[in-house]
Amino acid sequence: MRSEYEQQIDAADLPVKTREQLKKYLSEKEITSDQFEAILNRVVSEYQNTRIEPCEAVGVIAAQSIGEPGTQMTMRTFHYAGVAEINVTLGLPRLIEIMDARKEPSTPTMTIYLEPEYAGDRDRAREVSWQIEAAPLHEFGDITIDMENMQIVVHLNTAVCEKRKIQPAAILETAPRKIRERRHYRDFEFETDEKTEKMATIIFMPKNRESYQNLFQLAEHVRNVIVQGIDDIERVVVRKESGEYILYTEGSNLKDVFDVEGVDTTRTRTNNISEISQVLGIEAARNAIIYEALSTLSEQGILVDVRHIMLVADMMCMEGEVKQIGRHGIAGEKESVLSRAAFEVTVNHLLDAAVANEVDELSGVTENVIVGQPIQLGTGDVKLIAKPLNLGEL
Repeated sequence: MRSEYEQQIDAADLPVKTREQLKKYLSEKEITSDQFEAILNRVVSEYQNTRIEPCEAVGVIAAQSIGEPGTQMTMRTFHYAGVAEINVTLGLPRLIEIMDARKEPSTPTMTIYLEPEYAGDRDRAREVSWQIEAAPLHEFGDITIDMENMQIVVHLNTAVCEKRKIQPAAILETAPRKIRERRHYRDFEFETDEKTEKMATIIFMPKNRESYQNLFQLAEHVRNVIVQGIDDIERVVVRKESGEYILYTEGSNLKDVFDVEGVDTTRTRTNNISEISQVLGIEAARNAIIYEALSTLSEQGILVDVRHIMLVADMMCMEGEVKQIGRHGIAGEKESVLSRAAFEVTVNHLLDAAVANEVDELSGVTENVIVGQPIQLGTGDVKLIAKPLNLGEL
């Protein structure tokens, strides 16, 4: 009997998501066929009533529906979103970041979910966090500046290396390489000495042995070179939520985090939409815009219908890359000269259009309002194609 209900739901003129939610809801209920008919008819009726009429000015309504509640949002930049140690930009500044399609958010963060065998074990979750959190060399041993011999001596603490599940040999190999590659400093030489399992030493020497400035500059690079974890992720916080351990990060690097063993790549997310677009593609970026905008608004207690935000996300992503709403993106690429000129830098747009001999078709809302004629939407979309015949004139 259940499969018969599902067939009827599949046959109904409803969106895919609505059909799936209805199936899931009814699968948990014991209902008669009459009750099922009543529920299905009611859902179809509600869906038909919420559909947009042809010729509706959806863009104007979406702009109004997002813009008006946006004026009620607070201007606070930093807010502790459940994680006391990590700051996140929320409120109006975050909404502006999303709509402007910023390449780098002001506070990039990631929410990293773990595979089932890691999610329930705090120790294993902590091990994953060590593979992600950027750890500088000074956390793994003692660094001393030997001014007499003009060198920097690093004695690795093997107990710390063992605790953080990293081999001393890996640190000895990584430190000099990363100083050259990531910190772009090459004016040094080094020697490594892994005497026993309990003791490992690396000695750095500046090429110019006469300059103390070079020695202290090299010491700064040695102290802060990242030898474990991902360079872009400054801090990781492990928290238990809904029975599983979740990692919250300060900093974002989706591609490298996906390579870490134990990370659940299907649920892990970042607030850097540009990075999502590059790593996962434009569809994922579109979903991220919708999710981030809805989360930002709902955090302030503002409810906006998801379809308005979906329309904005579709406009931003329709050409295969994430474009901002402003003059460097969608608003600056409209075909209408008057519409572009009405947004920003009016004289430049009109001058360029005059030089290029552009023609404005007056098909959108803005340009028709400017010239004072009805917009081509709603009743304004009706065209009179023949005059009524006056029988008295015959």
